Amino acid sequence: MGDNDRLVSLPATLEAALRREAAGLERLDRDTYARFGRDPCEPIVGLGPRSARLAIFGRDPGTREVETGEPFVGAGGQKVRTELYRHRHQEPPPDFDAALAIGRELFWINTVPYKPQGNKAWSMAVKRRFQPLVAQLLDACWQGERIITLGREAFLWFGIDQPREVRAALDAFWAREDRFAALHATRLRLPDGRERTFTLAPLPHPSPLNQRWFKRFPELMAQRLEALDGG
Repeated sequence: MGDNDRLVSLPATLEAALRREAAGLERLDRDTYARFGRDPCEPIVGLGPRSARLAIFGRDPGTREVETGEPFVGAGGQKVRTELYRHRHQEPPPDFDAALAIGRELFWINTVPYKPQGNKAWSMAVKRRFQPLVAQLLDACWQGERIITLGREAFLWFGIDQPREVRAALDAFWAREDRFAALHATRLRLPDGRERTFTLAPLPHPSPLNQRWFKRFPELMAQRLEALDGG
């Protein structure tokens, strides 16, 4: 196994920076962290192999993620993992461990790696504070280019503090009827001034509260995986 195939670790400098930002974070759900004996300043990051062919980009962790310390393992995350397993094995995962294991082939990341109170989306001000660190993490730890984004918040994250034309293109794409089938190439300006191009494959957020899309999510996720693997 080469270095690029091993699961990467969170760089110490980035972990320290994330902890500093979290220390004074309003609406951080400290009660939930305390209930499970977890450090509220410890970021919940998934990461994965540096060479992973695909990344999954979500909004933020929930209760189950705090409990386990693993990302994307709540009700919505399990729908994602179930379709990943089904895509590979043509059947649902037999248990939680199998769903976790299949995810180790991909790269996982959130807009903010901390659970907000009430699972309400973090404010734009908070997302702006974390954007440079998350962008740096994405760039430093992953070499890939194709990203499945889960929900509007994750997709539009790629426009935070980016040039106007980038933001406008993201907004226009999200307004399209075929946004959950088409692909969108976007440039991301990194904190050091460099740019990387990513191909975004947006999907609706897989939360049970997202009644319009929840039942259709498995079908849409399966179509994405089929198209991305074949492209």
